[in-house]
Amino acid sequence: MKVPRRVLALTVVGVALVAVTGCSIDGVLWSPDGARVIDTTEKLIAGASSGGQDSLSCEGSAAVFGEADVWDGLSAGEPEQFDPETSVDRPALDATWRINLEGAGLSGTSGEEVPTDVFYRETETGLCVADVIWQSVDVD
Repeated sequence: MKVPRRVLALTVVGVALVAVTGCSIDGVLWSPDGARVIDTTEKLIAGASSGGQDSLSCEGSAAVFGEADVWDGLSAGEPEQFDPETSVDRPALDATWRINLEGAGLSGTSGEEVPTDVFYRETETGLCVADVIWQSVDVD
């Protein structure tokens, strides 16, 4: 199969950007801050899958992490700056970032509650979990 020159050129440019800037692909796509949110989310998922997520919880946070097995198969989605003024589901939350969760874990048994979004607060020591949104799986 022949790869179109435009696709090949874009791939080479992307790899060169990563190499020159020292950023990851996530850093190029989402900025270094967004890449840090993705990395922290992957650590949260790994920790929550083994019951070790509490170390990432913000002081005073009421975030619910649920059972470890619900986090299996999840991965970090797309990070975005959190704006409480435009947030419909968490308008009073003291958070800096929001990221959605993706993956096989979101296609569980119909009616099962699964984590779909994580909110982070920026602190002096890094990011901590301010809250987690849980929603029912709706499988047709």
